[in-house]
Amino acid sequence: MGFLKRILRTNASDATGKASGSFESLSDEELQVHMGIRTYDAFELTDAIRPSYDVQIKPRQGFRYDEYVDEASKTRTPVIMASATRGSLMELFLELIEPLGAVVDVALESSHHARGRDEDLYREHIDVPVLNSILWEFEDLLLNDGCTGIAVINPAKKQEVQLDEHKLLIAYGEPLDDFRQVLIQGDVYPDEKLKFITEAEHVHSSSEAYLNRFTMLKNRLGMDSETSLDAESWGV
Repeated sequence: MGFLKRILRTNASDATGKASGSFESLSDEELQVHMGIRTYDAFELTDAIRPSYDVQIKPRQGFRYDEYVDEASKTRTPVIMASATRGSLMELFLELIEPLGAVVDVALESSHHARGRDEDLYREHIDVPVLNSILWEFEDLLLNDGCTGIAVINPAKKQEVQLDEHKLLIAYGEPLDDFRQVLIQGDVYPDEKLKFITEAEHVHSSSEAYLNRFTMLKNRLGMDSETSLDAESWGV
């Protein structure tokens, strides 16, 4: 019955916020079978996310260049977006952090609570070896919780590396060469035609246990928030 405690959220919604995509018409059995499919060809997903029931976009490994445009200033920031198989995802994330320097800032993002109100938490000035030790301690949460995302930032360099709630690796800021080299050395290669499962209907998965682990991670990083994460306020 643990499956029934999972949070399921799709990016296809009607005006009320209720899911209106292919998942809406599935029986519990069909949904459980789909959520149990972890491997597509040679690519293995974490437990955090699954593609649409009809697999509109099949997950695969690779990266492509993009850019982030700030709506207010119209500033354009170059970006690398990457998808990596489960077995190498955590190590690649930590290797991507290395070019940021010895001391970094950390941001956590949580969407465990009520629909449409993400929580962002921030910690300044943490030594990378200390951070790495904490991240390894919470590897299961970071890889398998579809409501937890993390970013590591060097404000002076204007660079950032994310492992988002979709478990995509995202690196922002010039130069991108070091990030590209890390990915290629990890057998993640450029593919300008690459599509991510986030670009079609998809579903996230989480649990009350991961909510508790998120709170523990927040405390280990010395973060605090005025927003309370209430398990009873979760939406489906």
